[in-house]
Amino acid sequence: MTTIQWFPGHMAKAKRQIAARLKLTDIVFELRDARAPKTTMNPMLMELIGNRPRIVLLTKADLADKKPLDAWLSHLKKQDISAMAINAKAGLPVDALVKESRRLLKDKLDKDAKRGLKPRPLRAMIVGVPNVGKSTLINKLVSRRATNVGAVPGITKHLQVIRIHEDLELLDTPGLLWPKFDDQEAAKKLVLIGSLKDSVVALDDVVISAFTFLATHYKQAFDARYGIDADPDNPMDIFDAIGKRRGCLKKGGEIDYDRVMEIFLDDFRNARFGSVMLDVLEDDADV
Repeated sequence: MTTIQWFPGHMAKAKRQIAARLKLTDIVFELRDARAPKTTMNPMLMELIGNRPRIVLLTKADLADKKPLDAWLSHLKKQDISAMAINAKAGLPVDALVKESRRLLKDKLDKDAKRGLKPRPLRAMIVGVPNVGKSTLINKLVSRRATNVGAVPGITKHLQVIRIHEDLELLDTPGLLWPKFDDQEAAKKLVLIGSLKDSVVALDDVVISAFTFLATHYKQAFDARYGIDADPDNPMDIFDAIGKRRGCLKKGGEIDYDRVMEIFLDDFRNARFGSVMLDVLEDDADV
């Protein structure tokens, strides 16, 4: 598989904007997909953020396998990283987020008070890779359509400040991906969850990898969805089995593999296998 490189012009611009406006923020809210807490950590964002206080928000928690998700939360907290699992569609108690932000910023706020500075709303920059639910979360917090929402990576193209609470403002940013993916498995997962466009990769590689993973870690749900007995060591047999069960056939009875891929991706992206965790936690996992 060719090394995936992805860095369109609007993302290069977003990187410059984020770097320039970080000085205007007090804290960073880093959103990641709860199904892929490691894969959706952008190393470029980590470099830009540096030592600035941050809260990791694992979004779409309702789609994530709870037990491994709890393990990831514990792992983050062991690294002294503040983290919460949230379901953006259900919303987030803003008071809890403000309280945690103030805890992390206590030293700064105390210094400001001693200097006689007038209290003001905290300003948080909200960052993350495309399609992790930033716009959905903001819209829920403000109870109105403050930004465009969609599953197309990169839909939010401009920075904007949004007041969500008398004590908290958000500086929204476009989703940002890094320019080169050395870890090809991570790139495939980003395509699978919709953070990287389908058009920049060979989808058969993505689907074969997903077949193998689901048939290994979520075999019961995977088999039940298609009425098959999936062998993770033979992903092409899975293609054939699904194709026959779903009638994805061309003239002459050949399997229509493109149609099988469309069906599978639609099933995964609409959570028809139930809750899953794509990132297997290792003791030395970067966070």
